[in-house]
Formats: sequence, C-alpha cells, structure tokens
Amino acid sequence: MAAMLVVGALTFATGLPLLIAPFGATAVLLFGQPKSPLAQPANVIGGYVIASLAVFLCASLLPDVWWAAAIGVGCAIAVMSLLRLTHPPAGAIPLVAYGSHQPASIIFVVVTVGGILLVAIAVIHHLIPPKTQYPLVAPDP
Repeated sequence: MAAMLVVGALTFATGLPLLIAPFGATAVLLFGQPKSPLAQPANVIGGYVIASLAVFLCASLLPDVWWAAAIGVGCAIAVMSLLRLTHPPAGAIPLVAYGSHQPASIIFVVVTVGGILLVAIAVIHHLIPPKTQYPLVAPDP
C-alpha cells in the first residue's frame, strides 16, 4: 500500500501517468513473493526497460496500427527470455502504451522510474522487521 501511495503521490506531483496496472502486479511479486526470481531488481527493472524499448521500436516502425501492440508484447517476451530478465507484469507495457496513447518517450520514463521506485521501496520494506532478504544474493561462482 505504501509503495502505491508513493507512486500515486508522484503521479499527482509530476503529472506523469505513473499509476499503471502492471505496477500493481509488480507490487504483488515484490512484497508477496520477494524470493521469486521474477521479483529480483534486475528482472523488474530490466523487464520494464526491455518492454519500454519494444514500445519505442514498435511505435517508431509501426505508428498508428493496433496490431503493433501485439508485436510489442511478443518482442518484449522474446528479449526478456533471451536475456533471462523475465518480469511478467512488464509484458503488459506495450498494451498499456497503445491503450493510453502516450508518446513512447513518456512510457519509457514512466515505466523506468516506476520500476526503480518500486524496487527501492521493496528494499527498504524488507529491511523492516520481520526482515526478509531482498534482493537475493547470487551464490559465489
């Protein structure tokens, strides 16, 4: 709840459309399943950056066609899988982008800032007792 309040306050203060549905799904992972690989900072931020770049490319190459959103989702999933940075809520970003009619640059800023902010709040939250290790520490090679 606190994370969504912060994101909502920033929406109000900046006018950026930061309150988007995928962030609610991210909050479920960050606060409800913090040990999941899908909730780790690299996956959250990386997944959102990849999906935002897919939006940018699709909007640049296929402006004003509805099916570009589907291509954006497919490309985001493929690249996230290839780079092992899967974050399922990020897969919805191309749909959000095409549904909101926001410029791709705004989507990139909103999604990147929102993802970083949610991860930062999760790190702080998991330091409060009862403490939970987040993010997970990678084992030594």
